[in-house]
Amino acid sequence: MLIKIYPENPAPRHIKMVIDVLNSGGIVIFPTDTIYGMGCSIQHIKTANRIAQIKGSKITKFSLIFNNLSMLSEFTKPIDNNIFRLMKKALPGPFTFILPANHNVPKIFHSKKKTIGIRIPDNNIISTIVEELGHPVITTSIKDKEDTLAEYITDPELIHEKYQDVVDLVIDGGAGENEPSTIVDCTSGEPEVIREGLGIIEL
Repeated sequence: MLIKIYPENPAPRHIKMVIDVLNSGGIVIFPTDTIYGMGCSIQHIKTANRIAQIKGSKITKFSLIFNNLSMLSEFTKPIDNNIFRLMKKALPGPFTFILPANHNVPKIFHSKKKTIGIRIPDNNIISTIVEELGHPVITTSIKDKEDTLAEYITDPELIHEKYQDVVDLVIDGGAGENEPSTIVDCTSGEPEVIREGLGIIEL
């Protein structure tokens, strides 16, 4: 199913449709402030395994989408003040922050270092969805390995055409970006950019 949601004013009935799909263990493709993401509720780990099979990637490479910083304390270990200030300045925005995970993050997501990627995109659609859902959404980016010219698909109609048989819902929130988020590793206490992406940050 493909539904159009306008970022300026997401229709409550459409948001409810998305929430119902996520709560029932479904897979949703949604816009962010970078690449379109494929995700599910953190409460449905079996669905995350399905996404890993679709992507051909490991769950430990997935991130969690939050809608604000206050939600982080439920899933991360205490954050140093300097890291928190950096995140507060950068978010919402096109960044993924790698932080130490606490026991509330399902073990299946833990790398050997027990870390988790955190995203708070500057996109009203996914932000509203997470706020209404009440807990994080597991996410991974949509890649187009078959296209030699573009690594990422940016057109939601093409995304729907490609994934309609393996996901439950695709949100058309307009054209996406073709550059991923900037990844900042904060696990050592000193932030380090480990992938340059759309976001520009001063450390």
